[in-house]
Amino acid sequence: MRPISSSTLGTEGSALVEFAIVLPLLVVFLVGIYDFSGAFNQRQKIEHAAQEGAVVAGAQPTTDLDPGNPNPDSLRPVLQVVFSSLVTNNVVPDGPFSNCTVTPAHVSGLKWSYSLGGCAIDPIVIVIDRGWVPTGLGPPVTVGTQIQVSYPYHWHFNSVIQLLVPGASYAAITNLNEAASVHNQM
Repeated sequence: MRPISSSTLGTEGSALVEFAIVLPLLVVFLVGIYDFSGAFNQRQKIEHAAQEGAVVAGAQPTTDLDPGNPNPDSLRPVLQVVFSSLVTNNVVPDGPFSNCTVTPAHVSGLKWSYSLGGCAIDPIVIVIDRGWVPTGLGPPVTVGTQIQVSYPYHWHFNSVIQLLVPGASYAAITNLNEAASVHNQM
């Protein structure tokens, strides 16, 4: 048998200390990768819902769009399509649109804002602009519709930071905002 030298024992202990130092950083990186990929995935799903809503909105009639009307009937199908897309893509929990509390507000001109509450963890804000005019491309040729969907994303990263550095503060919610536009068909 070979005798064990004191230098061999020291290297085994240092590997354990190095692992203990590197492990929290590795956890932060892994959770960060998971969290940022989740946020990017949610952003794409919200963008898809905005695109589906824009296609439906562009085909709706404009006869009931009156600034005095806080909730035009032609915009209701747009809200339902956006909500259905968010449910189908698992952005919001599965449930009927009728469970949502819809709070409409006329913003200006042909622009309305809807806050959907009670059907998700946080309110979903959908802004429908039926009088959207593209800018920066020269004189406007046509009027279109723009749909903006805003949904808060809850980061998981905050809980890991709290474990590693008690008392640290990190913004745990970020609003994901996506917009899509189409030319009006009617």
